[in-house]
Amino acid sequence: MSYFQAVVLAVIQGLTEFWPVSSSGHLILVPHFAEWPDQGIAFDVAVHVGTLLAVVLYFRDDLQRMVLAWFRSLRTRQIDTDARLAWGLIIGSIPVGIVGLLFNDYISSNFRSPLVVAVTLSFFGALLWIADRAGKHRKAEQDLQWRDLIIIGCAQALALVPGTSRSGITMTAGLLLGLNRTAAARFSFLLSVPAIGMAGVYQGLKLIRDPGSVNLAALGVGVAVSAITGYVCIRVFLGLVQKIGFTPFVLYRFAIAGFIAVVFL
Repeated sequence: MSYFQAVVLAVIQGLTEFWPVSSSGHLILVPHFAEWPDQGIAFDVAVHVGTLLAVVLYFRDDLQRMVLAWFRSLRTRQIDTDARLAWGLIIGSIPVGIVGLLFNDYISSNFRSPLVVAVTLSFFGALLWIADRAGKHRKAEQDLQWRDLIIIGCAQALALVPGTSRSGITMTAGLLLGLNRTAAARFSFLLSVPAIGMAGVYQGLKLIRDPGSVNLAALGVGVAVSAITGYVCIRVFLGLVQKIGFTPFVLYRFAIAGFIAVVFL
């Protein structure tokens, strides 16, 4: 992998991880149309780790409060709003952890194709549009109950299939449960912390056992560039989504899916 390819893919990851348009789908499509060799799962996880750094930096104050509240809840057995959110992130990450551990290799081997991406982009894009139109948009993320947290966590497990969009499917679930647009986005971003962290640890252990021909320098470039672009995109998205809604992102998903269908069918 060239450094140019690493930078381009890292920028794409940073731009698409937090927008509901599927970063994994774009990481499959761009190399395909650019006629680059597939960069592999190791690089995909590296740039996801970069966006993990971005979300941790952006939400550092929220995460610090939640961690302290979580430890306090262990000591006092009393759960306040921050502690409930912290427990919610843990509980909501269990489904994707189990599904990823059992089926990640199978999904990576059999679903990394443009046609799969086209189907999931369009189907889950339509579901996001329905959720945005039908949702009550009244709740903040602090209003989520245990049932809501588990539902959003289960929805996140679907995002292991490329084109679904981890942020998109969790925002969809949040909207259907009554969250306002900003709250759905904020909780989706917070939920990415344990999910991406688990994926990074899993892939890192695989690389340690079988390093192969991984270009560690290119991985480092990918982490840095995706972290910077991801941080910028979080700021932009949270500033816009309550005003413009999700329709522009849904239309973009349909456009990309249509383009893929024209090319491959």
